[in-house]
Amino acid sequence: MLRTVIVGLDGSPESRAAAEWAAREAKLRGLPLKVVHVWEPVPDPMAQAPLLGPETHAHWTERVPRESAEGLRLRHPGVEVVAEHRSGRPADVLSELAKDAALLVLGSRGLSGFGGFMMGSVGMLVLARAEQPVVLVRAWEQAADEHEKDPVGIPSAAAPYRPVVLGLDIDNPDDSVIEFAFDAATRRDTALRVVHGWNLPPYYVYGLSADLDQHSDIARQQAAALSEALRPWRQKYPAVEVSEESSSGSPANHLVDASREASLVVVGRRIRRSPIGTHIGPVAHAVLHHATAPVAVVAHS
Repeated sequence: MLRTVIVGLDGSPESRAAAEWAAREAKLRGLPLKVVHVWEPVPDPMAQAPLLGPETHAHWTERVPRESAEGLRLRHPGVEVVAEHRSGRPADVLSELAKDAALLVLGSRGLSGFGGFMMGSVGMLVLARAEQPVVLVRAWEQAADEHEKDPVGIPSAAAPYRPVVLGLDIDNPDDSVIEFAFDAATRRDTALRVVHGWNLPPYYVYGLSADLDQHSDIARQQAAALSEALRPWRQKYPAVEVSEESSSGSPANHLVDASREASLVVVGRRIRRSPIGTHIGPVAHAVLHHATAPVAVVAHS
C-alpha cells in the first residue's frame, strides 16, 4: 500500500505545529499526508454536559480535522492531504495507524481535561509502542526555525537548513537509525552532525587525576570507534557533509545542546516488550523533554 506521513491532531497549538511540520516533511518525501483526529468516547452522563454536547462533539470530530486539512492544502500546495476521524483511545488508535505509516508526527505535549483531547501521556505511550519512526514537534515550531539565518540575521525558510543531528550509540549502532538521519540530511540538502557522548568506566575514575594520558587514550578510542561506525555510511551518502563529535559526559546533555542549532534531532529507541510497562530509554526521554528542535525517535531491535 502507499505509505503516508500521518499526524495526530487534537486542536492544541502543539498538534497544529506538528501538522505544519508533517506537511513540510510530506513534501520533502513526496508522500501524501493524513491528518488524524481521535475522539475518545466519554461516559453518557458526561457526554450530556453542556461543554460536551452534540455541538462540541461535531466541532471536534468534523470541523477541526476538515478545516485543518483545508488550511494545510492552501499553505502546502502540491501535498495531498486527507483528513480522517477515528474513535477510541488515542494511544491505541495512533499506534495501530503507525504500523502502515512511513512516519508518525505528534505534538510534544497535549492538553489535559475533557474527553477528546490527547493527554500528555499519549505521545509517550505511542512512542513506546510504535515500531515506525515517530517525530515530536513542540508548540509554535515554525519552518524558519529549522533554517539558518538570512544575510541580515533573520531566520528564514528561504535560507539553507540547519544541520540534522544524530545521537549515535557506538556500542549498538543500528542501521535504521543511521540511515534515517543520513536520509533526512540528504532531503534537506544539509550537513549531518553526529554526536556521541561517553562516560568513563568506574574503575578508571580514581586514577585519572594522576594519569591524564589515560583519559586521552580513552577519548581517542571512542573517536576512532565513532569514525569506524560511520565509514560505510559516508561511502553510501558521499554528498552529505558529516561532522563527528565524540565527547565525555552525558549523551543527552550533548544532544540537547546540539539541538539549539539543528533542524532535526534523530535518536534511537530499542524495542522492548515488557510485561511491566513501556519504556523509551533514558537518552531519548531526556532529549524529548529538553531539545529545542523537532525530535525523531527511530525504533530498532
